[in-house]
Amino acid sequence: MGWSVLRRVSPEDGFDFLADPAIIELARAFEARKDEALRFVGGCVRNPLMGLAASDVDAASLLPPDAGMEAIRAAGWRAIATGLDHGTVTAVKDGRAVEITTVRADVETDGRRARVAFGDDWSADWMRRDFTMNALYLSPDGRLFDPGGGLSDLDARRVRFIGDAGKRIAEDYLRILRFYRFSAWYGGALDGEGHDACRAGRVGLSS
Repeated sequence: MGWSVLRRVSPEDGFDFLADPAIIELARAFEARKDEALRFVGGCVRNPLMGLAASDVDAASLLPPDAGMEAIRAAGWRAIATGLDHGTVTAVKDGRAVEITTVRADVETDGRRARVAFGDDWSADWMRRDFTMNALYLSPDGRLFDPGGGLSDLDARRVRFIGDAGKRIAEDYLRILRFYRFSAWYGGALDGEGHDACRAGRVGLSS
């Protein structure tokens, strides 16, 4: 796993939000408080790489939630505390919304809910996510980071759990449903390790 820049992308590659003046200002407000403080992640990165329209814009941040809300307001956006226990705040402006979650690691999970610790370790944040194709990070200036083979999985249309599939499922059993849904939407053949882990962990869905 590494955090070297994989390549650069631009608004012309389908990442229209990178050219949105309001989002540029939002990112600047975060990075004025801490270098490299904001990276986009999730569907807004995955979809354009697949030739699809960017989905909702989500980001991860090195700022704790309270400082993140200050940055949001400084950029002229409205800050909504949508999930402070898990580090999630939402920036809203002119009908647009950006969900921003502080980089975190799971301290304890029960198969559905997690107790988290905020931090500044991008690798810990990557490790707690579900699939490699969902854990590609994009800086506001267009640098694409792929710490775990997500782009090759995306190219192969392979929905693959990050790290040990069984452990990722035990953290949140609803990931079983997500695995099959993502495989239907974006995947080709089912990933064998993921499928086996879902079958082994399916009893967790009844808890």
